[in-house]
Amino acid sequence: MIALIAGLVVFLGVHLIPTRPDLRGRLQGALGAWGYKGLFSMVAAVGLVLIVWGKAQAPYLEVWAPPYWTRHIPLALMPVALILLVAAYVPNNLRRVVKHPMLAAIKLWALVHFVANGDLASMLLFGAFLAYAVVDVISAKRRGAAPQRAPVHPLLDVLTVVIGLIAYMGLMHAHAHLFGVAVIT
Repeated sequence: MIALIAGLVVFLGVHLIPTRPDLRGRLQGALGAWGYKGLFSMVAAVGLVLIVWGKAQAPYLEVWAPPYWTRHIPLALMPVALILLVAAYVPNNLRRVVKHPMLAAIKLWALVHFVANGDLASMLLFGAFLAYAVVDVISAKRRGAAPQRAPVHPLLDVLTVVIGLIAYMGLMHAHAHLFGVAVIT
């Protein structure tokens, strides 16, 4: 459990640096733009490895027993989360409505998994990511970090949805192999 907690602190800690423009500016000034990005990426990668390894090694300590029906919540809402994730990278009109699609995707992913899992490690993992995304959205709104976006061709909206749904189908089939939990049987 210590590796999981350490990974969350490292990974989410480095991702909170952009919420502090003064700190980010000082680091970029000291390291240069590429040095900052390189260090950021290395620290985030170490944190991610610790999270994955720590979650895999964490003992199953049940905090609560989620009702059976909560297992269906991720099945219903993860397509939306993956479409939002794709919307953060593909130009589309959804970004004009959802100002921070990546953070919205993280919040939705974390929330549906938090509700569907009752073990301590899962609650730490998904609760930490949910808290991070909420803090980052609040910070982004205070910084005015959501740029206005011009309308784009509607076919890019279709492409965003199609890629998100393909990613969802792939993740459903690979979930047991990647995370040890079968989504479909």
